[in-house]
Amino acid sequence: MAYQISDECIACGACADECPVSAISEKDGKFVINADDCIDCGACASACPVGAPNPAE
Repeated sequence: MAYQISDECIACGACADECPVSAISEKDGKFVINADDCIDCGACASACPVGAPNPAE
């Protein structure tokens, strides 16, 4: 399952910088993860200072 970014996101961009497959982009001032490109590696969650990226349920 892909990761998704919760409302706790502070739009710092740390997750996008760490994503090895460039699955994260900014849209309307928030960061989103493209589920089709996400490889479920967790790099975004490790880089996030507020823990916004989480595995999708």
